[in-house]
Amino acid sequence: PVLAGMNGSAIENFSCVIYNIFLMNCTWQAGRDAPADTQYFLYWQNSEEDNQMECELYIKDENGRNMGCIFQNVSMGTEKAYFLVNGSSKDSLIQFYDEYIDLYEIEILTAPLNVTANCTRDSAGCIITWHPPRTSQVKKAKCFQYEINIQNK
Repeated sequence: PVLAGMNGSAIENFSCVIYNIFLMNCTWQAGRDAPADTQYFLYWQNSEEDNQMECELYIKDENGRNMGCIFQNVSMGTEKAYFLVNGSSKDSLIQFYDEYIDLYEIEILTAPLNVTANCTRDSAGCIITWHPPRTSQVKKAKCFQYEINIQNK
């Protein structure tokens, strides 16, 4: 398909992360050949049933250009989420950028919960227990892998 708009005007380096269970932060860079007055707008759709939603809280650069977005109360669908960033300029048509992303792949997990260590004085060692981290979607406990780093003090 032929993309309408000036070559090099679409955004670059688009990426998103989910953190603190339900916050999502997306960022991008302006197209290298985009006119100086280009403004970008981000829309996303969690599943085919959902309506497309525009960003409510843009992150702006020193020139007032939208360079990212913070979403609150994000919930994960089972399908890939759809992201679209389009742009507008007085001078020319701006190409759009779109991408499908599995949200669980971009989630930064919290630390495991309720970590306890019970150590005995003899050489029997320690028993360390914990609960899985909180996550924005229900994951089976067997999906998690853990690494324990023990340092003698």
